[in-house]
Amino acid sequence: MTSFEQDSARPMIRFRSVTKTYDSGRPAVADLSLDIDRGRITVFVGPSGCGKTTSLRMINRMVEPTSGQILLDGTDVSQQKAAELRRSMGYVMQSSGLLPHRTVLDNIATVPRLNGVGKAAARKRASELLDVVGLASELGGRYPGQLSGGQQQRVGVARALAADPPVLLMDEPFSAVDPVVRAELQEELLRLQRDLAKTIVFVTHDIDEATILGDKVAVFAVGGRLAQFAAPEEILRAPVDDFVAGFVGRDRGFRHLSFQQGDGVAIHPIETIEVDRLADPTVSVRSPWTLLVDSEGRPHGWVPQATRESITKQAEAVPGGSLYTRGDTLRRALDAALSSPSGLGVTVDGDGRAVGVVRAAEVFELIEAARLDRGRSDHNTAV
Repeated sequence: MTSFEQDSARPMIRFRSVTKTYDSGRPAVADLSLDIDRGRITVFVGPSGCGKTTSLRMINRMVEPTSGQILLDGTDVSQQKAAELRRSMGYVMQSSGLLPHRTVLDNIATVPRLNGVGKAAARKRASELLDVVGLASELGGRYPGQLSGGQQQRVGVARALAADPPVLLMDEPFSAVDPVVRAELQEELLRLQRDLAKTIVFVTHDIDEATILGDKVAVFAVGGRLAQFAAPEEILRAPVDDFVAGFVGRDRGFRHLSFQQGDGVAIHPIETIEVDRLADPTVSVRSPWTLLVDSEGRPHGWVPQATRESITKQAEAVPGGSLYTRGDTLRRALDAALSSPSGLGVTVDGDGRAVGVVRAAEVFELIEAARLDRGRSDHNTAV
């Protein structure tokens, strides 16, 4: 094994019998031992008061452990100066924590400036990071108060990345934004991770977010106990105790579909009509439901045949439900079909253009086949 392979295999962060106790005498974190993989996303999840944020903050010494040891790349963090340790890591919090009197560029440049980088070089790096996190360059001269919540969180991520840290700590960074923006930020984080391969420790109370983002998930129970630490698929499939099963929820089987690829889902053709031709009486419609699309073929809703002659505006079309990207998971395919008023899940390509539809009954057949295959595999493993 080469030295590079050895470094890649060695955990970036190690908790060794770490306990944090406050004045009450009850532990906020109890005897925590786990290894956090290098270049992966590890998610701490659990109910309020379970110690997940305390555990995160002990990594950069914002909180000091009562006992035990935390190693960062093999070095005990207690042997490092706290200020230097914090500047060596990225940190993103729920409120973004931006300085309101500084522009976006100057906010992003904060840590490089503290590390001795010149102002011009730090601002150049900040400008480059705007594009990395999906923000327009003209936003660099604005102040945080002039940005939306989602934009502020993207700036917070850019600031955390400005010094190119190997470790990124994220404390419920997306919980204060609306569900649509939250989903966009989750996708953006996964895209960034594919490009940058940072070691990310992410705290959330949302099991869906944990299973979407985490390569591994640590489920914390009240009292600071680590209840289960495993890949998200394993936690959904085989929770270790009643607490984990209850926290994951009764619909964990549906969540588990996120790990079953939908490559085998049949995509059927569907009749479409462009928005600009919606009121054209010469356009005939034969299907019970017709998919409304723009000039580029992107879906805009459904037109029921029964009301086709009375509909004259796009706003009067029926909203179309969620979309399924060809080759995505069975969960996305099923959700698209069940959320559609037509019972047909609109399937799009990578550019968002409609390519057909999926049918719920056929998705259910694939789910059942996957369940039977998994059952046979589990039986053979047990034998």
